This record gives sequence, C-alpha cells and structure tokens, in this order.
Amino acid sequence: MVIGMTTPLDLDQLQSFCAIADCGSFTEAARRVNKTQSAVSMQIKRLEERLGRSLLSRDGRTVKLTEHGELLYARARKMLRANAEIMDIFSDGDLSGSIRFGVPDDYAVRLLPVILSSFQRTHPKIVVDVRCQPSEELIEGMKTGKYDLIVFTQGTSHQYGELFRTERMFWVASHGGQALSTEPLPIAGGLHCCWKDNAIEVLNRIGRDYRVAYTSSNALAISSAVLTDLAVGFLPESALQPGMRVISEDKDLPRLRDAEIAIMRASHAYGGIYDALASHIVANMGNLDGSDSLKMAAE
Repeated sequence: MVIGMTTPLDLDQLQSFCAIADCGSFTEAARRVNKTQSAVSMQIKRLEERLGRSLLSRDGRTVKLTEHGELLYARARKMLRANAEIMDIFSDGDLSGSIRFGVPDDYAVRLLPVILSSFQRTHPKIVVDVRCQPSEELIEGMKTGKYDLIVFTQGTSHQYGELFRTERMFWVASHGGQALSTEPLPIAGGLHCCWKDNAIEVLNRIGRDYRVAYTSSNALAISSAVLTDLAVGFLPESALQPGMRVISEDKDLPRLRDAEIAIMRASHAYGGIYDALASHIVANMGNLDGSDSLKMAAE
C-alpha cells in the first residue's frame, strides 16, 4: 500500500476534480475540460479509489466537496499551477489568446483602463474581455464559468482568492455639503456590499442614527450620490475622487475595516496568458500609492 501511494497522481484527474469543485456540477465540469460527463465521472471514481477516500458528495443537484475533498482541492490547485509553470519554462511560443476578466467598477473607472492599456502594449496578442460587476456577482460568475480571472474587493472570504492589496477605507462626503450634519445620517452603499455592512455595524455600535438613503450596485452612482450631497459614503483610498471630503475619525464616524483586494482564478487559469495578466495587475495595483487620491480628497 505504501509503495502504491508513491505513484504520482494523474494531473488530468485533478483538473477534472477541481473543475467540479469550482462549479458544483459534473455536467458543467465536463464542458470545461472538454470531456463527456461519463469520462469525468470515471476519472473521479479512479481518483477516489487511488486515494481511498470519498472526495465529492451530492446535495440535491449540487456537488460539494467532502472533508477529504477540501484537503485535496487547495493542494491539487498547487500541482496544476506548478505544472503550468513548468510548461511555460519550456515553451518558446508568443503568448496569445483571450481572457475573460471581471472587475468591480470601483476600480474600473480610474485604475483598470491605465493598467489594461499598458498590458495591451506589452502583450498585443492577448485579448482581454472585461466585464464590470459587484464582487458577489463576479464570484458567482466564476462558479458558472463566465470568467477566467477576477479581481474582487471583499478580501479572501473565498479561500482560493489571492490577497494582494490592503488599503484604508474612508468615510466621504461632498465638499461644502450638508449630508454629514443631517440627522439621521444619510448613507449610500451597494445592494449586497460588505463595505455597507461594516459601515452599518460601526454606526450601530456607537448608537449613531442613520438611514440608507441611496442604494445601487453601480459604484459611479454611489460616488455621484456623495458628490451631489445626497448621502455620506465610504470608499477605499484609491477610489477617492476630486470633490470628495475625507471625514476624520473625530466626527463621530469610527474607523472602517480595511479594504482587501484579491484576485481569483478558475482552476485552469494558470501559466501562460493568465499568469501574464495576473502578474501585471498585481504588480500595478499591489504597489499603487493612494496618497495622491487622499491629498486630493482631504479636508
């Protein structure tokens, strides 16, 4: 038995296993790995026999990881990534292809056009198709196979997100506006937004009366509500805009939890064009200095 366990695992089986874990469906996983559903089922059966453990369980129409499946998944991803890196070392072809990339519109207006423009200049044969959505929808889109890579601004609540940037969150109001002195305090936030949840949490903690005056899934709409003095908002440092006033913590508005920004990949999105884009985004956003935005919006 010990001798048998030293035989390397089959990467093709691991790829199918990770695809099932990503989308929760044998049918969708088979489509992603270009195999029949029966072929994928056989791969999983052989993988489970190889490890002597049940890796997946069915819950109605959804397939979930067992405890042993959870243990395997993160390690399987590391093996797939290492395999992609090895293939890149021995590949002498130009990088080309298309990438489906998702990003929250908090960063799409100011940062991403510049970052993606510079990427296009250095990688002219890689086509990046960009879609802007709230983080929750981006994560759901990963599960349904809509994206190869996403940046999301809810930190690493999903354990397979790669955290690459942390920045301050600030309460913001319009310069010269009256929203900040209004009772109850009018606030603006996203429909399903962890930042809004944190803002409400700290306001409740200090007993500050408030009302959710403006709700939208569009970051531009939230910023407009702040700039036109409809409400007080909350934004990460790098998303501050001219005309916004950063509110100091001595104005009865406690400090908010820092914003964590992560990148998430589909299980196939390692090596080659995917590493090229991910590395470019992390290098440019991860080292971003938000001091200019802060000075611009400071009191």
